[in-house]
Amino acid sequence: MSKINDMAMTIEELRNAAAAINDAANWLAHQFSSDAQQQRENVAATTEEKSKPALTLEEVRAVLADKSRAGHTAEIRELLKKYGASKLSLVDPKHYKALLREVEVL
Repeated sequence: MSKINDMAMTIEELRNAAAAINDAANWLAHQFSSDAQQQRENVAATTEEKSKPALTLEEVRAVLADKSRAGHTAEIRELLKKYGASKLSLVDPKHYKALLREVEVL
């Protein structure tokens, strides 16, 4: 009987070891898939940001000129003052996007 008991204990230990190894493998797979997914999301966000070219002075000037011709010259001047400039060429390029959003509302 002792040989059968020893065999049963050995089988149970092997099953427990296999379950522990399987749990460890699942945990590692989850960790790496989360990291890989996060990296893919970061790459996608970076690619999206890079795909949108920065606005140029000429592009902003064209939009402001159209709005000015439509009778919004005074409002455009007020917006330029809001961004600390008396004329468009003095506006910091980092504010072009926000400026255009405000001009589109006019």
